[in-house]
Amino acid sequence: MQMDLGGLITEQRNPDTMQIDRVSTMEMLRMINREDRKVADAVGKVLEPIALAVDLAAERIRGGGRLIYCGTGTSGRLGVLDASECPPTYGVGADMVVGVIAGGPQAIFCAQEGAEDNEALCVEDLKKIQLNAADTLVGIAASGRTPYVIGGLRYGREVGALTVSVSCNPGSEMERMAEISVTPVVGPEAVTGSTRMKSGTAQKMILNMLSTGIMIRLGKVYENLMIDLQANNHKLEERARHIVMETTGVDYEKACAALEEHCYDVKLSILCLLTGISTVDALGLIAKNNGNLAACIAQFRN
Repeated sequence: MQMDLGGLITEQRNPDTMQIDRVSTMEMLRMINREDRKVADAVGKVLEPIALAVDLAAERIRGGGRLIYCGTGTSGRLGVLDASECPPTYGVGADMVVGVIAGGPQAIFCAQEGAEDNEALCVEDLKKIQLNAADTLVGIAASGRTPYVIGGLRYGREVGALTVSVSCNPGSEMERMAEISVTPVVGPEAVTGSTRMKSGTAQKMILNMLSTGIMIRLGKVYENLMIDLQANNHKLEERARHIVMETTGVDYEKACAALEEHCYDVKLSILCLLTGISTVDALGLIAKNNGNLAACIAQFRN
């Protein structure tokens, strides 16, 4: 059966790159760079639904829910990438942010293109991780018409999960299926239909905003510092020391000592140094304020 792709902006030819195969390498790269500059502006026009998704997803995670990405190809890989970076950056469990990709883990390294056409496959994958009403499901597909993702969003609504679509074509099936739709219109790709380019960049930016915004709302950031990072290598240990120094004004030796005392818990070390309270009292204050360090400090000072 013939598939009509003509109405998809991401599949249209870009009049500004028609000569991309005939110009110098430098001009080729300038063309790509000019197209890439359009992405941030396109994402800037859809901040309102992103903000809504951040607030609602953070609320669900506080109640025990998860952030789950589902997608195929480049979109699926971006979801897996974003999910995999949350535990070391923000100290969350590996099951709080989950990436589901059509074709399974092998699709991360080797394209499993046929898997994207199967709506039921996504339902099976989501059932395996026990998607439920507490969760937020983010379906990612540049086209907005990928069956795998549509099947997942439909199932997400059936179980009561919050559903969010991230696509680059307005008026898509995914938009209609999701409760919140995020649709940056980045325009035709520099190479026609190569949605790993501008569309992929836009999706990466949006997923960064979603996960980062959620983690900030969950108290994983103080000022603009990662205070729940997992210091599990030398670089991250050093970063933890400098975060403690930056926030408390202590010298390197005192920062090291505080972190050693508190098993490299950056947030706990900062709170104890700033307030002088015991570890037990600091832990209680952190729990009382849902992990928000700024609120802990404000409560102590008041």
